[in-house]
Amino acid sequence: QVQLVESGGGLVQAGESLRLTCRASGQFTKLNVLAWHRQAPGRQRELVASVTFGGITSYGESVKGRTTITRDNVANTIELQMTSVEPEDTAVYICYANALLGTGFSYDYSGPGSQVIVSS
Repeated sequence: QVQLVESGGGLVQAGESLRLTCRASGQFTKLNVLAWHRQAPGRQRELVASVTFGGITSYGESVKGRTTITRDNVANTIELQMTSVEPEDTAVYICYANALLGTGFSYDYSGPGSQVIVSS
């Protein structure tokens, strides 16, 4: 099992920067992928950014160019840095992990989420 705990978020002024951190803990062999998703009211959950164990990153189209995801494989953490935030970035930001367990199978996990509100 994997536990994910998010920190950061809250109220952010438009045009400023946002930083979110997620720490993974529990019993797992490897965290294949760590990512941030977000879900705004009335909208589907979408990818913000992801990073593989080997460091390959991927970004959602709406945040590309102003977002950076970094990963620490020793501390099992990821950090999301987003600049020039907009009211449209208001959402619950959810930490996600795909983890390889000792059983040899991989499973998906999500954290409880961190609310981000961008005020104009």
